[in-house]
Amino acid sequence: MTGTARIQPAPITGVLGATVKRFSRRLLGEVPEPVGVYFHNRPVLKAFLAVSSKAQKWSACDENLKSFAHMAVAAQVGCSWCLDFGYFHAHNQGLEEWKASQVPAWRTSDVFTPLEREVLEYAEAMTATPPTVSDEQFDRLLGQLGEPAMVELTTQIALANLYTRSNVAMGIESQGFSAACDLDLAEPGTASQS
Repeated sequence: MTGTARIQPAPITGVLGATVKRFSRRLLGEVPEPVGVYFHNRPVLKAFLAVSSKAQKWSACDENLKSFAHMAVAAQVGCSWCLDFGYFHAHNQGLEEWKASQVPAWRTSDVFTPLEREVLEYAEAMTATPPTVSDEQFDRLLGQLGEPAMVELTTQIALANLYTRSNVAMGIESQGFSAACDLDLAEPGTASQS
């Protein structure tokens, strides 16, 4: 596999490699470039896979909200891989992909509910360096989501920052997963109104 990364993907070999390739191809049709890059350091790859697998089982927060938040982080950081994959994920999981397609332009789009807009704003505030989350912003979301969902959403956004920033630093770009979707992903400032 040849991609855009600053570290070329390693050969994915051995028992772990066979397992990862089989699972990736069954789920996605191909092996994601980040897997090959992280295969250079298998303990790091295993940690990423374990955390991601466990996070997918969390259920206190609405899946659409978590998906939109991850894509908002990706748009702000500039991770084309995460935007591409996030849109594909929304499509495959039966989430609101028509809304997911508008996340990069959420400020000018009228498709989001007030709660969704607050989640997107919170994701951006957490992603700012340094974070710009205010007490009022946190309290508004906490009042709507409750403690378990707020903890989950916050942690999901923190993980999204880990993934997106790692991908951008290593030069990992879109693989075209979203080509399976029926809608184009909006560019910032080009939202389509519903």
